[in-house]
Amino acid sequence: MRTLALLVAIFAALAVLPIGLRSDFWLNAVMLALFSALIGQSWNIAGGYAGQFSFGHALFFGLGGYAVAVLQVHLGINPWLGMAVGGALGAGAGAALGWLTFRYGLRGSYFALVTLAFAEVFRILANSVPFTGAGEGILIPLDPHPAMLQFRALSGYYWLLLGLTFACFLTVWWLERSRLGAQMQAVRDNEDAAAAVGVDAFTVKLKAMALSGLFMGLAGVFYTQRYLYLDPGLAFGPAQSVEALLVAIVGGIGTLFGPLLGAFALHLLAEAAQGVLGDVPGANMVIYGTVLVAMVLFLPRGLTSLRQGGRRRRRRRTKDA
Repeated sequence: MRTLALLVAIFAALAVLPIGLRSDFWLNAVMLALFSALIGQSWNIAGGYAGQFSFGHALFFGLGGYAVAVLQVHLGINPWLGMAVGGALGAGAGAALGWLTFRYGLRGSYFALVTLAFAEVFRILANSVPFTGAGEGILIPLDPHPAMLQFRALSGYYWLLLGLTFACFLTVWWLERSRLGAQMQAVRDNEDAAAAVGVDAFTVKLKAMALSGLFMGLAGVFYTQRYLYLDPGLAFGPAQSVEALLVAIVGGIGTLFGPLLGAFALHLLAEAAQGVLGDVPGANMVIYGTVLVAMVLFLPRGLTSLRQGGRRRRRRRTKDA
């Protein structure tokens, strides 16, 4: 329960932030970090806890975003319902992709490449069909009212994103204590051994992909409603997939607080780099690539391992004393 209390305390502190923070610039900076934490934790469910590394999580993000956009622009369906559809579509796509790949025994790099290929296929399709706006993208009419999932003040978007992110982190907290979570980690550590003791690895991986796709789809819905625009490159391009994976790796794969820590660390670094380099095209991707290499070489278990290492050193000193 201490972990849950800490999680609630962190998000409670973040919830009151707009009340005391008068600068939209800094509020938007925190929002960007929270958004990265949401997609990072979404990826972490499948990649960190179930061991299914994906390079194409933008597939679920794009499906969620296009679901809410197409439904309200072309069919006049309320975006709150569109949010539910977007999340369900992300979950369904996760399960479908898992079924298509796991039934043929694809693992590791083969699975990662297949997810990347599917995201690229959907990017090409979105560029070709008229109801997505093709290459021009789809523009959502401005109607700043909560009933239309739009807000006049930035704080409205902030609290919506905070709620989605908290729901994702609360789900991961539950997973760490549930039978499904234990099965996912068993499959991650040794799939053959898990199957030998009666774990249905195929079903467990499907559930992990569906849960991961659900929150990634909801992230796509939020992004679309926040910026009121979506095109195939934004929806299915590699940027969202790379950021989701990187945030989890930097913070700590397979940990509850890792994606949150990694998201804020990366965005602080990005803000510092922008202050030094200015708006140099592609600078963020170069920085992210450098950070990824450095983390893999020197801190492969992420920033959360620093705390664990500190605990071990304190225990040793206590024993020696």
